[in-house]
Amino acid sequence: MATDPRIIIDDNPMSVRQWIVVALMVALNALDGFDVLSSAFAAPGISREWGVPRDALGIVLSAELVGMGFGSLLLGTVADRLGRKPAMLFCLVIMVAGMYLASTAGGVTPLTAWRFITGLGIGGMLAAINAVTAETSNRRGRSLAMALMVIGYPLGAVIGGFASSQWLLVAFDWRAVFLFGAIVTAGLIPLVLLLVPETPAFLVVVRPARALARINRSLAVLRQPGIETMPPVADQASKPKITDILSKPDLRKVTLLLAFGYMFHTITFYYILKWSPQIVADFGYPPAQAATVLTWANVGGALGGTLFGFLMMKWDIKWPTIVLLLLGSVAVTAFGLGRETLEGWRVATFMTGFTTNAAIVGFYSAFARGFPVHARATGTGLVLGIGRIGAAGSPILAGLLFSWLGDDQLLAVSAVMAIGSVIAALLLLILPFGDTDRDPA
Repeated sequence: MATDPRIIIDDNPMSVRQWIVVALMVALNALDGFDVLSSAFAAPGISREWGVPRDALGIVLSAELVGMGFGSLLLGTVADRLGRKPAMLFCLVIMVAGMYLASTAGGVTPLTAWRFITGLGIGGMLAAINAVTAETSNRRGRSLAMALMVIGYPLGAVIGGFASSQWLLVAFDWRAVFLFGAIVTAGLIPLVLLLVPETPAFLVVVRPARALARINRSLAVLRQPGIETMPPVADQASKPKITDILSKPDLRKVTLLLAFGYMFHTITFYYILKWSPQIVADFGYPPAQAATVLTWANVGGALGGTLFGFLMMKWDIKWPTIVLLLLGSVAVTAFGLGRETLEGWRVATFMTGFTTNAAIVGFYSAFARGFPVHARATGTGLVLGIGRIGAAGSPILAGLLFSWLGDDQLLAVSAVMAIGSVIAALLLLILPFGDTDRDPA
């Protein structure tokens, strides 16, 4: 009989209860997807009501991304110290507060502040749900579970996009988008409380009081057999630090290449996600119609992420991700060619979402495999925190490029923004990342 709950989960078939937990992680990432992109849905209305120029609007669109960077770094460690579940609940409360207060903002400065607060919660949430998905799924199903978790992000944006374009922005104004996000976020708090156990992998590493009983309770909730004795203590620090991740040369190299690869890709990724509604609105379409192009970008993202999850089951992570990064750079450049119809804009954003989000799935799967259990959320938080530098800078950079080159230079701006994914592909090319479908702990 296995005495290590990590081996039990790795080797046994996935139960329905485990898939329910994974489904909730998908829902939480969907929530993050809507919350992050709510400012993009609201951007045309904000710009029209307050007369915000493009360079200033870029700062507003970056506010939650800056917050996500800080949240990933600061709150990612909470998930490794206090537990995955407490971290998720804490982040949900922060997100509810930030979204609600954004709906009450009377100017650019308070709106920017509330979006930053929302981003703090989202950043910490991403690190926690990445760890929960990896630690709740078995070895065979982990790649698919990770892919499903990641595509929750565009799924949330799709649902939010339809809600925004077909209802909220039609019946109300842009403030309703943020209020809707606050209500949905609050609704997920009781589901996490009731349905998500603390992961046995976290409990066996941290070994809190009554660890054996708590591990067996979690295993029972996940419909897996219990253990009679605690496994031996691993030779590792129980309280993770970023220095733990950066002190070992091989792990340091993987960490930095993943972090900066992800950072450069997010420059390209968030250009489309943050600017496409405003760009299309500037071509004469009303805000509600302009918001639909972002919806189609995320429909493409969901489909691309799903298909990529199956590709990883056959060809692993590295090379499929590199191919998608290069295809994504082509799609983003092509977006800058301009379109004559709304349908043309939708096709263009669909293709960018399909390719760029599939590459995001590859990065998240690499994060889950690249760090040991005791530092998984901390490591993911570090990589996401560095990556958010690119995400936060993307809308600002695009706004400055439009200001310098001219609002009519869409092709030139898009070509420059696409370079990020090319650099990311080059960094992955030298990544020493082979068969890592194991727990490095």
